[in-house]
Amino acid sequence: MSRIKARFEKLKAENRTAFVPFIMAGDPNLDASLTLLRGLPAAGADIIELGVAFTDPMADGPAIQAAGLRALDAGQTLHKTLEMVRSFRTDDDETPIILMGYYNPFYTYGVDIFLRDAKSAGVDGLIIVDLPPEEDGELCLPAQAAGVDFIRLATPTTDNARLPEVLKNTSGFVYYVSVAGITGKVAGVIPAVTDAVQRIRNASSLPVAVGFGIKTKEKAREFAGFADAVVVGSALVDVLARGLEDERLEADNIDHAVKAVLKLSRDMSQAVHTARQT
Repeated sequence: MSRIKARFEKLKAENRTAFVPFIMAGDPNLDASLTLLRGLPAAGADIIELGVAFTDPMADGPAIQAAGLRALDAGQTLHKTLEMVRSFRTDDDETPIILMGYYNPFYTYGVDIFLRDAKSAGVDGLIIVDLPPEEDGELCLPAQAAGVDFIRLATPTTDNARLPEVLKNTSGFVYYVSVAGITGKVAGVIPAVTDAVQRIRNASSLPVAVGFGIKTKEKAREFAGFADAVVVGSALVDVLARGLEDERLEADNIDHAVKAVLKLSRDMSQAVHTARQT
């Protein structure tokens, strides 16, 4: 059984929603990013989304765009991101890790070589924002053949005619984008998102995660009441960025910024994990 499936089955048995934090690999540098990655499970992460830095992240808002640029400026590469996962696996062989990014870095790496290295490092799934179902032969089908889940995005504009195509080769879970547009915007309206999640469940047996724009514990708790997973990204990246810019922290700013992200993760995860118990 894959780590992703095992984690969702465990949480279902416990009647809990998954907390899925997103961080950018290599932000603000490799060492700090690895420290943050290693600290997330203890801060409540059930599944981790690890961003792959890219120069033209068309679906990302300012916060995650800036995180990607910080990572690239610090020398982050896809190879280094895989080595981060490999290092993480020396201490944690249970928490699923998903790489989220755009196709270009994976294409440049070489799909077959990447999948070999990703599987060896301990990557469990991929979210490739700019590969639609019509391009499943590029990476989706090879990934699944290699034992790596390919997680598709559904959006408010995914109508009933399009949904079967989106779901056809999706595995792991379905990621529902709560609002049309880029990351970091205000989250979608609860009734509309609830209806969309139910529509996906009517068409698929896969768990449904909800993300984009979830910035507060209150909003995370609301979505956790009906979704199988709640994804929080921009809020965590914003906290890291603010910590890095705080002149009062002087030489210790990176350490303090990492601790601030882990604290927010603990707060968010508690809200998500207790949503069905209140």
